[in-house]
Amino acid sequence: MALCGIDEAGRGPIAGPLVMAGVILNRSIDGVNDSKKLTEKKREQLFKIIVSNARYHIVRFSAQQIDDAGISHCLAEGLRSIMHEMHEADFLFDGNSTFGVSGLRTMIKADAKIPEVSAASILAKVTRDREMVKRASQYPEYGFEKHKGYGTAVHIEAIKHYGYCEIHRKSYKLKALEPTLFSL
Repeated sequence: MALCGIDEAGRGPIAGPLVMAGVILNRSIDGVNDSKKLTEKKREQLFKIIVSNARYHIVRFSAQQIDDAGISHCLAEGLRSIMHEMHEADFLFDGNSTFGVSGLRTMIKADAKIPEVSAASILAKVTRDREMVKRASQYPEYGFEKHKGYGTAVHIEAIKHYGYCEIHRKSYKLKALEPTLFSL
C-alpha cells in the first residue's frame, strides 16, 4: 500500500490560513526535506517537481474558519478530507496527535525523516506562503510578505496601529495586545 505523507503549515501564525497537504510520491525526488530547512527558492523548485510526480490533495482553512471552529477541529477535518481523497493508502501525519482521527499514524519530525511527509510539508508551506504574499498586496500595512502572519514584533505593532484585518485570527489571544493593569 502506498504511503501518504501529511503535514500542515500555518498552525501557529496569528493571521492567514491553515494549509494541509497529503502526498503520495510516484517516484523518489532528490532534495525533499522539512520545508522549514529549505530556502524559499528551493521550496518553489521542489513544489513544481512534486506536483508533477505525485498524487496530492491540499486543504485550506481560513482565519474565519479557525476562529469559528478552532484549530484542532480544522486539523481533524483536514486529515479526514485528505484521507477521503487519498484513499487506499497508509497515512502518516507529522507530529504526535491524530486530533481524534482514526486510521493514521503519527511521527514526530516525520517532515525531516520521511520523503512523502517532507513533500507534503513543502506543498503546504509554499501554498500558504503564496497566499500570504498575495494578501500582502491587499493589506500592505501589515507586512505579510515578510513574516507570513507570524506574531513578530513588527506585525504586532501594525495590529496595535491599524487593528485587525479580515485575515487575522481574532480567537488567538496575544499578551502584547492585552490591556495591562497600568493601562486600565
